[in-house]
Amino acid sequence: MDSNDDIQIEPGSLVSLHFSLALTDGQVIDSNFAAPAATFRLGDGNMLPGFEAVLLGMKPGQDLETVLEPEQAFGAVNPKNQHRFPVAKFKNLLEDELITTEVGAVVSFKDAAGFDLPGVIAEISDQTIAVDFNHPLAGKRIVFKAKIVAVLPADVASVEVKL
Repeated sequence: MDSNDDIQIEPGSLVSLHFSLALTDGQVIDSNFAAPAATFRLGDGNMLPGFEAVLLGMKPGQDLETVLEPEQAFGAVNPKNQHRFPVAKFKNLLEDELITTEVGAVVSFKDAAGFDLPGVIAEISDQTIAVDFNHPLAGKRIVFKAKIVAVLPADVASVEVKL
């Protein structure tokens, strides 16, 4: 029996996989099935914990298709991340003919540390503009598909997969 038959994904494993993320209506959000496999170390922060959790125990060659609830994927919608601002704060933006400011547009703000904080315009009224700072996929069920290409134990530094 080949010793690789016992290799399975566990915390710290180096994993190469093809994956896709889609909404339950079939709209594909991201996919690398037509590209080289992605390689990451389980627990390194490159993949959300909910996605990693469903990979645990899988072996090379296995396929996965599962629906993740919002809490396992990009989180639930947090009402505290939805804010209303006076229209006056957007006066210059609303008057700029080169930038379309409408519901669904992404507007970038600076947080207290100076980092960009994107928000989606949710509503525009005469007095206020509502901006949603939740992740655009928050509150959505995600169809996660994966094909495991290779798995190396946590103590192996790297792998090169040639297809």
